[in-house]
Amino acid sequence: MLLLALDTATPAVTVALYDGDGGAVVAQSNQVDARRHGELLLPAVDRVLGDAGVGLASVTGIVVGVGPGPYTGLRVGLVTAASFGEALGVPVHGLCTLDGIAYAAGTANGGAELPGEFVVATDARRKEVYWARYADARTRLGEPSVDRPADIAETTAGLPAVGAGALLYPDDFGDVRADLPQHQSAAALAALAAEKLAAGEELPAPQPMYLRRPDAKVPANYKVVTPR
Repeated sequence: MLLLALDTATPAVTVALYDGDGGAVVAQSNQVDARRHGELLLPAVDRVLGDAGVGLASVTGIVVGVGPGPYTGLRVGLVTAASFGEALGVPVHGLCTLDGIAYAAGTANGGAELPGEFVVATDARRKEVYWARYADARTRLGEPSVDRPADIAETTAGLPAVGAGALLYPDDFGDVRADLPQHQSAAALAALAAEKLAAGEELPAPQPMYLRRPDAKVPANYKVVTPR
């Protein structure tokens, strides 16, 4: 099993190739740039495959982060994953982006850093965060949400918080773990997917998790000027 994992739901453009049989990351690329998802993703895929010394045809499955995340960036990864899956005739698996961050943070140093419940939060813009609560690195408690940090401060009080969203609002997330992974890692996403597949779990469909409407809107009183 050779999994190609990618995620563009956050400012991180991240790609990894994971050997499911050997249980190891073969190659990976991680770049943080919120405005260049479309420009950076395919070169990153080429670079990862080149570093691994394999061709795209060797990939047996695709794993893609489904968000939550901003509309435009999220779609870049999902469309690319769907295109690869169609071209190669291999399955495309979706996973919640927050789950990948939780897995990376929760397994750091053998899990010693986060032995109990914790929170993962990413930046949702508009002074909000996408967030979810976790029992451990592999177990999410409930569905992801989008909220203002102050509105969930009571809910998250006393819990360690990881992710770029938590770092933006340290007064609302009291126990921010800045030393743990802040951004998504396709390597962690692939490792989590491989674990779930090996256990016989059915992974979610690669459908976007937006949680709210796109930032871009049609201006009020917009007039169509196409010729008749």
